[in-house]
Amino acid sequence: MNPGAIDYTTRYGLEFNPFLKNSKEILIKTKEHREAVTRLDYLAKLKGFGILTGASGKGKTTAIRAWASSLNPALYQVVYSCLSSLTANDFYRNLAAELGMEPALRKSDNFRAIQEEITRLFIEKKKTPVIIIDEANYINNAILNDLKILFSFEMDSRDRAAVLLAGLPKLNNNLRLAVHEPLRQRVVMNYNLEGMEKEEGRSYIAEKLKGAGCSRQVFEEAALEAVLNAADGIPPPDQQILQCLSFNREQPQYGHGHSRYRYAGSKRLRAGIRGIYGKDICLQISSGQRDGSMAGNHMPVAAF
Repeated sequence: MNPGAIDYTTRYGLEFNPFLKNSKEILIKTKEHREAVTRLDYLAKLKGFGILTGASGKGKTTAIRAWASSLNPALYQVVYSCLSSLTANDFYRNLAAELGMEPALRKSDNFRAIQEEITRLFIEKKKTPVIIIDEANYINNAILNDLKILFSFEMDSRDRAAVLLAGLPKLNNNLRLAVHEPLRQRVVMNYNLEGMEKEEGRSYIAEKLKGAGCSRQVFEEAALEAVLNAADGIPPPDQQILQCLSFNREQPQYGHGHSRYRYAGSKRLRAGIRGIYGKDICLQISSGQRDGSMAGNHMPVAAF
């Protein structure tokens, strides 16, 4: 660890850092999350094609992961793939492998094998295959053209799988092309995640901290407001924002008979927000010391 680095978990009584991607997941069911899961449940029951879009960080993958883990394994076979920037043949080979088969060399052989495996699962095993294709906004037109044919059964009279295409909002722009009209007509669910409202953002942070065992106030209101405004619906904050907001205890500086501590300054908070959200903010800066007598240009952004 850097000599100047702060052990935030110890300082705030956290069992772990709840804002790190690889830490224990604390699922926060926002209004958008609940709506997305409800619509995904509808897709699983009805079968056919579904579209789930949203800007990066809006919670698509979190919603998909929570939904997929909630499906009864006796009734559904979940297959997940995020390798979407492939050639059509490589896409078929990858999907065949994800379904537990040995991929063939030729596209036509993989096409037939995938259809036969989906039919076997649906007819013999009484399971609905749930095919999740993440990062689908990168799928090329050749694959999109094939999807409707690949998941067409009994002369296009039956749906035997639920196929979810998830990605950035541009996915819908791709599907609006005239060439994809046949596929678009097969879509039974289409939802775009808009992100969370500001008050939900406050609850998000509070619940994350609570889930990590924190029972004290960590963020000052002014700093929290700045981050929520910058986040614009994206769940805040990540590790860098946490560092920007966290109280920075320096080496004691003795003067007038007592040690002095300094809060993270406004420049540090601005730099962190600019680095993550790509935008600048205006802060109302007060000057002062921790004991209530204000001094200096450092905004008290976190409680200790």
